[in-house]
Amino acid sequence: MAKKCVHKGCGKVYEDDNEDCVYHPGPPKFHEGQKGWECCKPRVLTFDEFLAIPPCTTGKHSEVDDTPKPEPVKAPDIPNDTPINLGSLDQTLPVPAPRIPVSQPVSGRASPAPPPESEDDDPSISIKEGQSCRRRGCGKTYNGSPREGEQCVYHSGAPIFHEGSKGWSCCKRRVLEFDQFMNIEGCKTKDRHLFVGSGKKGMEEKVDTVRHDFYQTGTSVIASLYLKKISKDTALVEFKENSVVLDLHTSDSKRYQTEMPLWGSINAENSKFRILGTKLELTLAKADGAAWPVLRADDKLTGEVFQVGRAGRV
Repeated sequence: MAKKCVHKGCGKVYEDDNEDCVYHPGPPKFHEGQKGWECCKPRVLTFDEFLAIPPCTTGKHSEVDDTPKPEPVKAPDIPNDTPINLGSLDQTLPVPAPRIPVSQPVSGRASPAPPPESEDDDPSISIKEGQSCRRRGCGKTYNGSPREGEQCVYHSGAPIFHEGSKGWSCCKRRVLEFDQFMNIEGCKTKDRHLFVGSGKKGMEEKVDTVRHDFYQTGTSVIASLYLKKISKDTALVEFKENSVVLDLHTSDSKRYQTEMPLWGSINAENSKFRILGTKLELTLAKADGAAWPVLRADDKLTGEVFQVGRAGRV
């Protein structure tokens, strides 16, 4: 009999109790706008990026949710008669920033918005069994049966987290627990689910440059290229002796394609990468132990001297 796994980050329908399950064993963590899981380190800003954080633990599927509850925040125990000194308000309040008039033109040019998501599946694209509906709050999976009579109940708005309450902008219900939020029933209805959409990449927005930074050890350079929502299924990362070939598509219809020249030589076989919610992380194995003053061969030198793993003479 088919069962649905309740582990966080899995949610698959399964029949074999010994099948591997990849999931998050810890509770979700939301702090000062950042979102992540207690059991692993990635922290992101948007809810879609949070849902895309890859699970960090492998175990077995289960119908019992054993995720520990987040620890309640305890208020400090302060006696009622404790004196409070507010000091001078002129000293404690920040100086108000000058406001820009609404009519004043803003310099710069906004980047074009990504093309809207198709509301229907392209009939020429096959749908894999177990694929989930892409609309928020639906969660239904495709089981291979005919699609006549489908009904998709979903949320058309964005998630809202405010002072501990959680909900959707498209409806009024608010809850306190994350599990309750994930179970809020959708408020919009369509005749069919959205499993694959249009599947077209012809309208992708070309990304010419991305922000990057790096740090290094005596044997490797760890670089971060900041591009959100990279699709793991289509990402191409090829390591060469003096460069890295990249072809990255994102789920919001962007594409970053380049061959990045490196400052130094690397061992391509020992180099690796991983895709996170907001970036691509490269671990480049140095061909020698020399320090890199910059990451890219075409980056401007800063004049800063780097020395890695070599002690000076006394």
